[in-house]
Amino acid sequence: MARGRPPQDPARQLERAHRILDAAAELVLRQGYDRTTIDDVSKRAGVAKGTIYLHWKTRDDLFAALLRRERVRMLADVRGRAPATLSELYGEFARALLGRPLLSAFMRGDSEVLGKFARQKQQAGRPPEMGGPLDAYVAELVKRGAVRAEVGDHILVANAVLYGFLFVPDGRPDEPRPSDDRIADMIADTIERTMSTGRPLSGDDASAVARATLDFLDAAEEVAQRKLAASMGGSTGSRSV
Repeated sequence: MARGRPPQDPARQLERAHRILDAAAELVLRQGYDRTTIDDVSKRAGVAKGTIYLHWKTRDDLFAALLRRERVRMLADVRGRAPATLSELYGEFARALLGRPLLSAFMRGDSEVLGKFARQKQQAGRPPEMGGPLDAYVAELVKRGAVRAEVGDHILVANAVLYGFLFVPDGRPDEPRPSDDRIADMIADTIERTMSTGRPLSGDDASAVARATLDFLDAAEEVAQRKLAASMGGSTGSRSV
């Protein structure tokens, strides 16, 4: 086998790709994206530099794959917590996002961590925006009386609440920034107060809303998994994440 050539066994090739991504994540969090080179990653992962280029053509492609993996894992975290309403969905999304330093840094445009990559204004950390499935999900919530129809663009409102809290300043000098869990709870509570009809749902409607929420998360996770799979071999696909 030629030096630097990934093993032909797909499982071993995938394991090696993940090992490279693990090394890249560790280095970027420690020293920042701008100061992390392919040489650094190859040494930390214990692979030849040429091996990395067989998986990803550029450093940006490698890091886009890393963010895609983070997104898949974040969505799996949210799905595992089984949110049952729109407000719970956004609260758990915020909690999972804040618990993943790379995605959180990317969403905040933290140039100390992500440098040039953050300035490219990609949107790995954004809430899932999936066109048809998202529209169908919101329509089901309105139909079941879970959210008020007159709110209008429900996702625009929910995203405004999410981003507003995530980008909130640290507060007054004598007050610490709220904990990540507290911020997530405030996001869920604000969305509930802003968008809920305030009427108790019947058992059938509550079950339907919970099922629709999980169905939407399943669809979002499937899309994220497909994008990640396209990034993990010799073909990188688009860097849009």
